[in-house]
Amino acid sequence: MADLQLTGAEPAVATDGVWLACIECGETFPPFADVRYTCDDCDGLLEVRYADLPTWGDFREDRRGVWRYAAALPFEEGVSLPEGDTQLHDVPGLEAETGLERLRVKHEGMNPTGSFKDRGMTVGVRVAKEVGVDRLACASTGNTSAALAAYGARGNMETLVLLPAGKVAAGKVAQASLHGARILEVDGNFDTCLDIVQDLAARGEAYLLNSLNPFRLEGQKTIGLEILEQFRDEEGAYPDRVVLPVGNAGNTAALYKCFRELVRSGALPEEEVPALTGVQAEGSAPMVEAIEHGWDHTERWENVETKATAIRIGNPVNAPKALPGIRATGGTAVAVSDDAIQTAQRDLAEEGVGVEPASAASIAGLRTLRQRGVVTADERVVCLTTGHLLKDPDAAVEAGSEPEPVPGDTEGVLAHLQG
Repeated sequence: MADLQLTGAEPAVATDGVWLACIECGETFPPFADVRYTCDDCDGLLEVRYADLPTWGDFREDRRGVWRYAAALPFEEGVSLPEGDTQLHDVPGLEAETGLERLRVKHEGMNPTGSFKDRGMTVGVRVAKEVGVDRLACASTGNTSAALAAYGARGNMETLVLLPAGKVAAGKVAQASLHGARILEVDGNFDTCLDIVQDLAARGEAYLLNSLNPFRLEGQKTIGLEILEQFRDEEGAYPDRVVLPVGNAGNTAALYKCFRELVRSGALPEEEVPALTGVQAEGSAPMVEAIEHGWDHTERWENVETKATAIRIGNPVNAPKALPGIRATGGTAVAVSDDAIQTAQRDLAEEGVGVEPASAASIAGLRTLRQRGVVTADERVVCLTTGHLLKDPDAAVEAGSEPEPVPGDTEGVLAHLQG
C-alpha cells in the first residue's frame, strides 16, 4: 500500500485529535477554525487525519448506517436523515453470466435521497454548522444537488445549486426544487459549474460541498466500511475487488482512504485490500486515459457526453487522490459505451435492482474486464451502484419495455395476452 502519511505525531493545529493535511506538501491545518478546501501553501488537496484510527471493535453496536462509524469520523453525530446501511444484493443471473466465484451489488440508491451523496452530506453539513457558515453551495450533475438540498433543509440552512442547463435528469432537479434549494442553470457543463462554485467559495459567498471538500469524503468512506463488514460477515472473507462508477472520483478516493486507515489500525491485512476498479463512460473518461497512459494526473476533457449523466464530468477533482488508490490496490480503470451501460441497467433491473444509468456502468465495466481476462473467475467482486432508478425516469423508460394498449374489458385483455 502506498504511504500517504495518514498518521504521525499529532500536530499543534489538531482539534480533538482531528486535523487537515495536504496530500502534496504535507502542511497541516486546524479542521474547523477557518474555511479551507485546498492547501494554503501549494493548493494541493486536503485530507482529514486522526490521531487514533479505529479497529472493528470501536464501531457502535447501538447505531446503524454512517454514524455507526463515528469512531472513524470527525464527530459523534451529524445532520442526519439517517443514511447508510444499504444492502448487498445477490444477482445470481449476472454472477452466472460473468462466471465469478461471487458477485454482489452494493445499492447506494437506497439512501434517503436516492444516492450515495447523502453519506457525504451528513458529515459536510455538520462541518458547515461547526464553522458557522450560512449558505451552502454545490455544482452538480444532479445527485449532489438533491442531497445538499435535503440536508441543507434538515439543517435549516440556505442552499444554492448550480446545474448545467438541460443536462440534469428531471428527477434530480425536482428533488432539489422541492427541498427548497435555489437552482441556477448555467450555460456550460458540470466543470463550468464547479469553476463558478469554487470562485464563489473563495470569495466567501458560500460553503462549498462538492467532493473537493475533504469532509465530504469522510462520510463516503463509510461505503467501504460497510462493504467490508457486510461481505465478510455474509461470505466469510473480504472481497477481492470493488468496481465502481467514476465521475469526480470522490468515491474512489474515499474507499482508498478507508482501506489505508484500516490497514494502519491493524483491522485489515494489507494483502486483503480489495482492488479498486473504476468505470467511466467512453464519452467522459479522463481517469481511464490517465491510467492507460501511466499519468499521475488527468487532462481536462472540455467536451464530455454520455447518457450516464451522473458521471458526465471531464475534470475529476479527486484524481490526485484516486489515481494512487487504483494503482496501489492493484486495480485499473475501463471505459464502456452508453449501449453497454444501458444493457447493464436493464439486466440489473431483471434481477430486481433498479439503478440509474451511471450506476450500471460498474456492471458494464466488469463485463468488459472479464472479457479481457483482467478480472478472473476466482475473484469475489462487489459492484457499487450509486443512484436509484427513479433518479432518471426518462432513461428508465428508454431502457424498459413499451406499454401495450389493450381494450377496456377482461376478454380483450385475455385475447391480447393469448395473441
